[in-house]
Amino acid sequence: VQLQASGGGRVQAGGSLRLSCAATGIIFSVNDMAWYRQAPGKQRALVARISNDGTANYVDSYGDSVKGRFTISRDNAEKMVYLQMDSLKPEDTAVYYCWAVVTSPVGVREYWGKGTQVTVSS
Repeated sequence: VQLQASGGGRVQAGGSLRLSCAATGIIFSVNDMAWYRQAPGKQRALVARISNDGTANYVDSYGDSVKGRFTISRDNAEKMVYLQMDSLKPEDTAVYYCWAVVTSPVGVREYWGKGTQVTVSS
C-alpha cells in the first residue's frame, strides 16, 4: 500500500491550491484519511481529517484556523483524498502529508504519503 500526494507548488497570498492523494495497492478498504503539515522548524500537525462516511473535522495548526479556508473531501471509489486550500497565507507554507488508515491483506495499518511542498509568498 502506498499513498501518493500531488498538487503542491508555489502561489501568492490569497491564491488557491488543491492537493490530491491516492491510495494504491491491494486495498480492502480505506478508513479515516487526513492531511497533516509540517512547517520549517515545527512539528508535523494535523490539518483536517475525514471519515469514510465523509464527516470532516478541521483543527487549528499552530494557532491558525484553516476552517473556512480549507476543505477536505474524498472519493471512496477512487481511494483518494483532497485538500482544497483557498485564501492561502504565507503561514500556510509547509510540507503537506496525506495519511490514511487502510485495511489490506496485511491488516489494518496507518500509512503516510511522502509529502508535497506548498509555498505561499506574500
